[in-house]
Formats: sequence, C-alpha cells, structure tokens
Amino acid sequence: MSMKIKQLPNSERPYEKLEMYGANMLSNSELLAIIIKTGTKEETSIGLAQKILSLNGGNLRFLQDISLQELMKIKGIGKVKAIQLKAVCELAKRMSRPIDVLNIKINTAKDIADLLMEEMKYEKREIVKIVMLNAKNEMQRIMDITTGTNSQAVFTPKDVLIEPIKMGIPKIILVHNHPSGDPTPSKSDIAITQTISQVALILGVQLLDHIVIGDNKYESIMSIMNNKLKEESN
Repeated sequence: MSMKIKQLPNSERPYEKLEMYGANMLSNSELLAIIIKTGTKEETSIGLAQKILSLNGGNLRFLQDISLQELMKIKGIGKVKAIQLKAVCELAKRMSRPIDVLNIKINTAKDIADLLMEEMKYEKREIVKIVMLNAKNEMQRIMDITTGTNSQAVFTPKDVLIEPIKMGIPKIILVHNHPSGDPTPSKSDIAITQTISQVALILGVQLLDHIVIGDNKYESIMSIMNNKLKEESN
C-alpha cells in the first residue's frame, strides 16, 4: 500500500504546496491530483494522476479528447471524477478564447490564427468558421458553418454567404482546421476557396482569405494562390 497524502510533508502535499508556492510550482500530476481529490486504497491521488498521464506520455492534451467512458475504464476513476476532469478541460478550452473579439481589427492571417488557434487545434473533426468584417476590417461576428469528419467538411458557397449577405457584411474570412495537425491545404480546399471567392464577388462580398489551422501552425490559402499566380506569370 502506498503512502497516503497526509503522511507527506506539508511542502509536498498538492493543496498545501499550491497555497505556499503558487499553482505554477506544481507538476501536472500534482495539479491533476487536486482535481481528482482522492485516490484509492492502493494509491494516492498523485499516483492516480501519474497513471492517467502515463497513458499519453505525460501530455495533458489527450484529456481534451478522451471520452467519459474511456476515463471511467481507468481504475480509481468513477463517473464523478471523470465528469470533473472533462469539466475542467472544457473550462481551460473556453478560457483560452478571447474575452471580446468584436471590433478587433484583422490585418493579417496571423491575426486570425492567434485568435482561433487555441480553440480549433484541439478539435478532432473539421470545423468550418466564417469571420465577418466591416469595411474597416473590424470583426463583427464569428459563426460556425459546418462540422465534418476527421478528414473533411462539406460546405457550399450558399452556406458561407447567406449570413453575410443578410447582415450586409462586405468582407469575410473562412477558417477551418485540420485535425491531423498539418495545415497544408488540400486540392479541394483550394478549389472551394476559388469558387467561393468568385461567387462572393458577384454578390458584393470580398473573401479576404481562407485560413487552415493545424497544431500551432497555419496556412493562408490566398497567399498560396497568389504565389502560384506570380510564378505562372514569370
């Protein structure tokens, strides 16, 4: 039987350590142990936390993706603990989003990537968003267009343009993620971008860019298209 948390010196107990030194001084397993609260007869909450982390080499990110049912298969993790862990993960995800995105001025593809990277890089399915801007490139609204599979999302120009036209939005940016982590646009990504750009212009809307989000990486499809045009003209 392992040593109980109460048998540890105060400076090594997660709760007391956080109070004494601050949350940033705790390891991932110690922070996770605080959320778990209690261990089992066989091991402490820290030991249980270490077991959870060992499932993915110590990487916390997998907790975003693992299901309640999968968590509950871990010895010592019941329904309540599993729900607590998923709730904390969702809070962390929401905290990474900007507090107020309205009227933020968008000048570059990086501005969009900085805004949406933390939210979209964890998604396991492709999600297509539309960012609506006014004539000064100030953000007016972000809206989900569709959710697809882990390898593709199907949408049409109508899906993209119906809301901007209703709202009288002059400029838009498309954004979608690649769950693989590789933001390299596919041929279909480039083709749909070209089609939407042409249809949008006819309807008085300018498609400024189509950004593909990967794992802390992104690509601008418009930049790729423009570079290709330059190469062909030389």
